[in-house]
Amino acid sequence: MTPSEYLQYDATGLADLIRRGEVKRSEVTEAAISRAEEQDPGLGAICLPQYEEARQQPEAEGVFGGVPMLLKDLGQEQAGQPCTMGSRGLRRRVMAEDSDYVIRAREAGLVFLGRTATPEFGLKAITESELWGPSRNPWGRDHTPGGSSGGSGAAVAAGIVPVAGANDGGGSIRIPAAYNGLVGLKPSRGRVSWGPHTGESWLGAADNHVLTRTVRDCAGMLDVLAGPAVGDPFRIEAPSRPWSEQASEPPGRLRIGLFTRSPYGDEVHPDCVSAVEESARLLESLGHEVEEASPEFDGQALARCYLGIYFGEVPAFIDMALAEGASKDDFELDSRVLAMLGRSFPLPEYVRMRQQWNDFARALGDYFSRYDLYLCPTTAQPPARIGELDLPPAMKVVSKLLVKAHAGKLLHRTGMIDQLAMESLARTPFTQLANLTGTPALSLPLGWDQKDMPVGVQFGAPHGAEGRLLQLAAQLEEAAPWYGRYEQLWQTAPEKEM
Repeated sequence: MTPSEYLQYDATGLADLIRRGEVKRSEVTEAAISRAEEQDPGLGAICLPQYEEARQQPEAEGVFGGVPMLLKDLGQEQAGQPCTMGSRGLRRRVMAEDSDYVIRAREAGLVFLGRTATPEFGLKAITESELWGPSRNPWGRDHTPGGSSGGSGAAVAAGIVPVAGANDGGGSIRIPAAYNGLVGLKPSRGRVSWGPHTGESWLGAADNHVLTRTVRDCAGMLDVLAGPAVGDPFRIEAPSRPWSEQASEPPGRLRIGLFTRSPYGDEVHPDCVSAVEESARLLESLGHEVEEASPEFDGQALARCYLGIYFGEVPAFIDMALAEGASKDDFELDSRVLAMLGRSFPLPEYVRMRQQWNDFARALGDYFSRYDLYLCPTTAQPPARIGELDLPPAMKVVSKLLVKAHAGKLLHRTGMIDQLAMESLARTPFTQLANLTGTPALSLPLGWDQKDMPVGVQFGAPHGAEGRLLQLAAQLEEAAPWYGRYEQLWQTAPEKEM
């Protein structure tokens, strides 16, 4: 199989070729490794290559037998392999056992080429860790591929693999999908197990899945990965038939609510608004009913509650790394600031914030009593340039002094937390609602700006309604196919700069 032939197929297509004996598994693996060695030096997508292990991985006769895959270096643990979570504090950590996610992917026959870069602890919507350096967007290599699954997004868009592991605690599947022109589904809470290392990740806000170029790969991977594991905190009802079958069926006439205003009141880029409006017109031409309507909830409260996750999670991550031999200087400044804020945050307030998630779930439930789905931008702004969101030098000095002075309580009293929440989420305000409510949401590459950079459009559904999302996504993929965009990118990618 030549590299150009390899690029013509998604994961489903490659698996079919292998199954029919038209190409050998080893040939597909070599084509993927060749593509990785050609593309990744300019992308920084793969932080831990496993090419030799991939060549020697035992064959499995699953639905994706022989198809190359990359795993995210966070929450998708492999026995005998590092899992750094993008942190220097965990760079020497080696996992003792596979996660259930990895077990299911391996049983499906997927071949692991390595692990993809993520920001430290998956905390940011950009992927520029001090441990691995920046990951870059294939559509414009001086731009971010997003985060926290940025390495996976870059690798799939660049044609290194047709599918890569991703997870989403505040948009970390959907943001890279939007910035890299991919299909990115955040499943319902509990749909894909985090076992055995975790019960509910990020208090239940985070979900595991993948990034793909086609809807059928997204559906097929959900068939592979979904389902409970022993000891999971709860079980979600399984679908009556595989999602890969559901995705091939028409969705029927849907009533869809549309909104483009940021729930936090920040500016939304015209290209992001335009992509939603154009998608609405396409939906209406397909027979769906679309009208402007947004869920009614307190956006500022949602932002505060989302930031509240960090107050508990970041100190816990750091303490875990310290217990395994890390030093305090191993962590990035932003992480140390968040840890300081978390250690000084009152526990009753933290619990109250978690309880407030119920308000958002009830408001969204009321919305879905009137609409089948919602439609909105995936992000409010185009991808930032590499380094654009770094702290200015003066702020770094101030932050170091605050950490040294253990000034967390002071910052909480001054009201700076609300400002921090709004500033940190201004570029990506549309994704956190699905995380706190546990509902599925899907980003599709239906928009493109004047520089041919992708612009994502997001659909959200009630809990457990992934099938409806995938049916509509497949219909839109057929009506406005996007695969040709990748082919254009791959012809120009080595030289394309913006």
